[in-house]
Amino acid sequence: MEVPARLTHSKRQSLFLLPCSPFPALSPSSTALSLPQSTQLCCSDPFSPPGMVSIVLEVTCSLVAWLSLYSCFCYWNKHRSYEWSCRLVTLVHGVIVTCLSGYVALLDGPWPLTHAGSPNTSLQIHVLSLTLGYFIFDLGWCLYFQTEGDLMLFHHMLSICGMIMVLGLGKSATEVNAVVFVSEITNPLLQTRWFLREMGCYHTFLGEVVDFFFVFLFLVLRIGGGAFIMCAMVTSPDPSWLLKAGGLAMYIVSLGFMVEICHFARRKMLKKYRSWTSLRSMNAPVKTNGHLAAH
Repeated sequence: MEVPARLTHSKRQSLFLLPCSPFPALSPSSTALSLPQSTQLCCSDPFSPPGMVSIVLEVTCSLVAWLSLYSCFCYWNKHRSYEWSCRLVTLVHGVIVTCLSGYVALLDGPWPLTHAGSPNTSLQIHVLSLTLGYFIFDLGWCLYFQTEGDLMLFHHMLSICGMIMVLGLGKSATEVNAVVFVSEITNPLLQTRWFLREMGCYHTFLGEVVDFFFVFLFLVLRIGGGAFIMCAMVTSPDPSWLLKAGGLAMYIVSLGFMVEICHFARRKMLKKYRSWTSLRSMNAPVKTNGHLAAH
């Protein structure tokens, strides 16, 4: 007698539930549904054509967006220099990326000091793609107008290579995103300082406040926080050795910037001290033959 097809199908399914199998029967569709969508995207091979194409398109769109914003600023500020428009783009990028990278590092996770070398999340990929497009734009602008020194150009090239490597490998975006946060948080203050100087408002109380917070945040976050991130990256076995070398080179560049900032702070403090002593000597009462001179 012929066995019904539905019974045969149930027998075949029961073979996967025998005691000799430690796992229950899972269909491919149920396995895919059991993972969150963001996890599936991060676990995909970044070197596969769909993964690489999406990242390249995202970086290209970011580059076009920053170029378009720069063109708009140049059109709206025809009476200003090209550097004015470029620094406006830098200011906008610094504010946006500081907020996004700070949210990813401090709230969304994973924590960079304990999960260095972890797989990239979709939000980390979006933030790094946005930043990579900006750095490509800014490096091209600096090379064309030749406004920056070798240290800044080296910093940009290291940043671009590091982000390309992280997006290509599909891991270590956690610590690189944290480096972007501690690096870009001082950029809006740096650009504000430049704009105040251009508008003749630098030698005011606002200029003093901007300088103080720029130096303070640079030393505390970029140097202090960057040291913790570097230690976590170097001691973790998961990140690539090439990425570790690039991270150390980036930190050395930050130390070079720190030397320049310390020289600036020293000159400014000496200038203020001399101004204070000269003002004090002018206001001090003058003695004539042991008696105060009449005013």
